[in-house]
Amino acid sequence: METKEVFDKVKALIADKLEVDAAKITMEASFRKDLGADSLDTYELVYAIEEELGISIPDERANEFETVKDAVDFLSTQL
Repeated sequence: METKEVFDKVKALIADKLEVDAAKITMEASFRKDLGADSLDTYELVYAIEEELGISIPDERANEFETVKDAVDFLSTQL
């Protein structure tokens, strides 16, 4: 799966789970600062990504996701 495809899927999940305007979701967007995610939001988002893409994200890796790019880069290596 190409990076753009991964980003598009993650973007849709972020918009849904965090209830933010999709236009605000960029690769550089910080989950906490720009998108207003707290730790529970992040957990729910990781779970949704795992379900949607059929992969497992180790907790220690998920905790390292500061920006959307961090998550997309990791997911791109797993798919």
